[in-house]
Amino acid sequence: MHDHRLKDILPFVASVECGSFTAAAERLHVTGSAISKSVSRLETRLGSRLLERTTRSLHLTDAGSAYYQTCLRILEDLAEAEAVLAAQRTIPSGRLRLAVPTTYGRLNVMPLLMPFCQQHPELALSLSFSDRFVDLFEEGVDVAVRIGGAPDLPASLGWRNMGREQMQFCASPAYLAREGRPEDEAALLNHRAILYERVDGSSKPWLFTTEDGQPHWREVPYRLALGDVDAQLQAVIAGLGVAQMPSWLIQHAVKQGDLEIILPQLQPDGLTLSVVWPRRKQFLPKVDALLSALTALEIR
Repeated sequence: MHDHRLKDILPFVASVECGSFTAAAERLHVTGSAISKSVSRLETRLGSRLLERTTRSLHLTDAGSAYYQTCLRILEDLAEAEAVLAAQRTIPSGRLRLAVPTTYGRLNVMPLLMPFCQQHPELALSLSFSDRFVDLFEEGVDVAVRIGGAPDLPASLGWRNMGREQMQFCASPAYLAREGRPEDEAALLNHRAILYERVDGSSKPWLFTTEDGQPHWREVPYRLALGDVDAQLQAVIAGLGVAQMPSWLIQHAVKQGDLEIILPQLQPDGLTLSVVWPRRKQFLPKVDALLSALTALEIR
């Protein structure tokens, strides 16, 4: 790669982020003419117009938008390469992005992060909560906690298995007093089911184990299907029906007497809890520190 190819990236990125050649020139401590020539040289070499110019502002073209995202990844890779080289003589610092499932993250990850932030004051932690699949590379995430998903990940990702959910059927004492306690799977299927509704609108089936210990999913009719596990939990506590939920979510309500476990012999292992990260970031001090903190996670 010729030197000017890399040199032209910085003026282009600065122009996009600053909104004008003049502001970009101030950031890079060069003249506005130098910025303009650099961007024009870049467009000539690529054979595409990247920026639409007006007297007051700059706007990305479609080609420019795609090229801008590529430039950001290149600059991020360079920064990470330098950070890896300096890893042995630096403390955890800089921006650190962590993605977690919404409710599990709030109940189980957040308590770990409070002392972690106090121990590492040089870190700027960005924490996103979402139940959708997060692409670490596309979204610039350093570490993600996942519930579910196969372990056959690409070689570019590191993966640590933290255990499996224990799925449990539960209902409120008031519901069981009113509707009766089911004694077997057949009786359970006659009760009012409260299911979790996925993003695509489908309801999550109940998970059972066969006599030989194999898991199998079973579609069941429902009274309620809710797209939020907190709402699902509140509906069960309110006595609206029976649900199958992970033990980490219902354990507090069980201890408080708001819920009761039913048919414990039917409880199978659920989805895998794992921590994933881009392997190229594994030896960055900030990522290594976070992975160490997350080893305390466990499915209960």
